Amino acid sequence: MSDNWVVQNLENSLKVWNEKLTEIWQLVTLPPQEFRGGAVWAVVANIHGTLQAIGYALLVLFFVVGVVKTCGSFAEARRPEAAVKLFVRFALAKGLITYGMELMLALLEIVQGMASSIMNAAGLGGPSSSVLPTEIVDAIESCGFFESIPLWAVTLIGGLLIWVLSFVMILSVYGRFFKLFMYTALAPVPLASFAGQPSQSIGRSFIKSYAAVCLEGAVIVLACVIFSAFAGTPPAVDTDAAAAAMVWKYIGELLFNMLILVGSVKMSDRVVREMMGL
Repeated sequence: MSDNWVVQNLENSLKVWNEKLTEIWQLVTLPPQEFRGGAVWAVVANIHGTLQAIGYALLVLFFVVGVVKTCGSFAEARRPEAAVKLFVRFALAKGLITYGMELMLALLEIVQGMASSIMNAAGLGGPSSSVLPTEIVDAIESCGFFESIPLWAVTLIGGLLIWVLSFVMILSVYGRFFKLFMYTALAPVPLASFAGQPSQSIGRSFIKSYAAVCLEGAVIVLACVIFSAFAGTPPAVDTDAAAAAMVWKYIGELLFNMLILVGSVKMSDRVVREMMGL
């Protein structure tokens, strides 16, 4: 690493960005059972198991309410075809509560397979790193003390913005993980609504929302792949310009590319929900 403070500041900022980008790349393909060594998942599984008892109680309640609202009389509910339909609905709802976690993990695994397919199709084993061009390093190191003053201001602002964008982006990805945990923990309650025909819309909305959260991972991977293509062709460096103008132009174009990626990650939830009509 260079001994120049301006160069060190820029390189440290890009290092933080690359580290967060690599962490995101790992998180979107990481099973929730392995997140933080599995400690968080153990808590989620315990909560899910506790809420299953409440889910079974709600199962009976939704079933009774559904029978009352859909059957005009007790005699109608005793008809073989109606009785079989009600029994099948009750059994399916009970199965969703009992095996809801396994079904949700299976759906998440399918989406993670999609993310892996996107990576393989792009021919990337990881995100491309952003590196400070040699021309800019040489231009900065050739500046005298007074010429370096505007560079300090440029790199302080640019480095701070890169740090902020890095943490905004990683917080969005962690937020998706927490949504996955919350959906899994609370699943038995909304899934119990499938026991009654009038209340089944609650369960459908829950499944569609959970599927949208899962698909966010594929959208985030796609955004990282597109950014990697940008990073693979870094902004052009104007070697004829003054050092401050050269650095400012480079940081501006780099920040623009980063803003595109952060915006894509932040909007992944909205994009998926629009796709699924939520």
